[in-house]
Amino acid sequence: MNNRIQQTIIGGLAATLVMTMIMFLAPMMGLPKMNTGQMLSMMLGVPIVVGWIMHFMIGIVFAFSYTLLFSNVVSKISNKILKGAIFGMAVFVFAQISMVLMGAMMGGMPPMEGSMFLLMLGSILGHVVYGIVVTLFVTEYEKA
Repeated sequence: MNNRIQQTIIGGLAATLVMTMIMFLAPMMGLPKMNTGQMLSMMLGVPIVVGWIMHFMIGIVFAFSYTLLFSNVVSKISNKILKGAIFGMAVFVFAQISMVLMGAMMGGMPPMEGSMFLLMLGSILGHVVYGIVVTLFVTEYEKA
């Protein structure tokens, strides 16, 4: 398997794992409980394990979106942390739009617990960290 493909898959899994750890630690930081696997399972009517598998698969797909598309958008930025933060914000925006569309297609979203502002803040934090971890795993192409 191509080294860059391996980096992307491992980076996507690692980034999703780190983001998930942040979600589970969020209540200890004063943020509302965030459980993406449970939310996906409720929206789709599938067992929670399927929701979690989907969560990690989505993390790999987003990592490939960085490798194949977004890395070109931020190619002039030399700092990987900044690239990752920008990518994480883009993933956050895309995820929010996707959730609204999925909710509309599935007949609504599961009820959210806690402050909407704090939920958004926690989600932004998780996605930015996700983006940073992905960029740390994926090697940039050498430009000739």
